[in-house]
Order: sequence, then C-alpha cells, then structure tokens
Amino acid sequence: MKILIFGGTGAMGTPLVELLADQGNDVWVTSRKSREYSRGNIHCIVGNAHEMAFISVVLKDRYDVLIDFMNYRLPELQERLDLILNSVGQYIFLSSCRVYAESKTPITEKTPRLLYVCKDKEFLATEEYALAKAREENLIFASKHNNWTIVRPTVTYNSHRLQLGCYELDEWLGRVLRGKPVVFYDDLADKLTSMTYGEDVAMGICYLIGNPQALGEAVNIASPESKTWGEILNIYKNALEKSSGGGTAYRLLCSLMPRIARSF
Repeated sequence: MKILIFGGTGAMGTPLVELLADQGNDVWVTSRKSREYSRGNIHCIVGNAHEMAFISVVLKDRYDVLIDFMNYRLPELQERLDLILNSVGQYIFLSSCRVYAESKTPITEKTPRLLYVCKDKEFLATEEYALAKAREENLIFASKHNNWTIVRPTVTYNSHRLQLGCYELDEWLGRVLRGKPVVFYDDLADKLTSMTYGEDVAMGICYLIGNPQALGEAVNIASPESKTWGEILNIYKNALEKSSGGGTAYRLLCSLMPRIARSF
C-alpha cells in the first residue's frame, strides 16, 4: 500500500512508520525538515502540512491511506477535509481520549463527550484541546464520505515523551535537573488517566488500516489500566531517586525509562 503520514515524527508516528515499512508498504512522511531514512520504502516530503498549497500538491498523487497526526485549528480542517477525503482511500484522523467528559465508569466509545455535557459557557467558548478535537470530529462525522476512521489514543509515552499532567517531559524533567520545584496541583493528583506506550498505539493503528469495519468509526486505543496522576508522579519520583550517577538529561532518561515501563 501507498501510505502518507502527516506529522509522523512523534511518540506514535515514529514507530508507526517503521511498522508500516516492515509490512512492505511504501510510506511517505511529511516534515518541515529533511529526514534521512535507512529504509528504501520510507520517504520524506519536505514541507509544512499546515499549508493548504503544500498539501494540495502532495495529494495530487493518490494514496491508499492518509494518517493525520496534525494539530489543526478548526478552519484549517474545514478547508482541507473534502480534498483529503476525495484524494485517499482511507483517512485516519488522530483525535484524543480527552474529548470525553469525566466518567465514574471506564470510558468507551459511547461515553459522552465533554463538548456536549459541559455547562461552563466560558470554557466552551475557548479552543481548548479537548473541545477543538471534538469539533474537528464533528466535521468528519458530518461529511458525505465514509472512508474515515477517528482514533482516540490516551496519553502516550516513549523514551522521549513522558507527560506529567499538563507538563511535557522537557518541562518537568528540565526543572528537576536544574534543582527547581515542579508545581503539581492537589486536584490533579486524584484524577485518573491511562498511559499507553506509543508503539502499542502504532500497532493498533496498523490493525485499522484497510479494515472495512473501521470505516466511519471512532476507535479508542488505550491501556486497560488506569492510574491517578499522583501515582504516576510517585513512579517518576521513585525512578529518579533510584537513578544514580547524575549526568545529562539523556543519560538520566535512559536509566529512568525501564523502571517506568515496568510500572505500566
């Protein structure tokens, strides 16, 4: 298959590219910077996938599948959605489990989305990530096409991405390495989350590609285990305390990751 990936350089996209290439697919990855791949069936297309002119040129070639990791503003997706759905066999749009409202029971695809149950008018007037993704999902739901699949992963991690609530790795670990405190709110500590290894999400996406049962569907890909952010904070804290020798952030992270991975 000929597969195009927008923004495939993160925790999910990087292993996905390799998995798709292993399966014998021809994989094309857009990137703002030129990237070299050791595999002959992985290709880089240099350009900004936020620019309509760029993707209009890219989509002149026919692709069997487009996997879209881009973080759009709503008008951006409105502008390009018809072009995308008319140009590819299957469009896989990466949304997020954050679109769901808080639930006392395990979240499923039928759990109400925050956009529809929230009563806070000020919050609803914002472009907060969860609301933005839900509104973009609505555009896809309302399209006249059925060749799309929405994927809602939970928080993902790998050796370069370990979130702590709203903090990305470079924020919280950078402060730790500089001996500075990390602000962690009490109301976040009790909130449940699920963290899933990026390559596991990538494997799930591979299963959806070309799967007729996935067309016109929204699918959650998440670890079945939940932890509070307070528990995750303690996992990080314990792993850091056991890591000896100091050194660079990269060396510290290499010693940190195996302990964290065993905890999920």
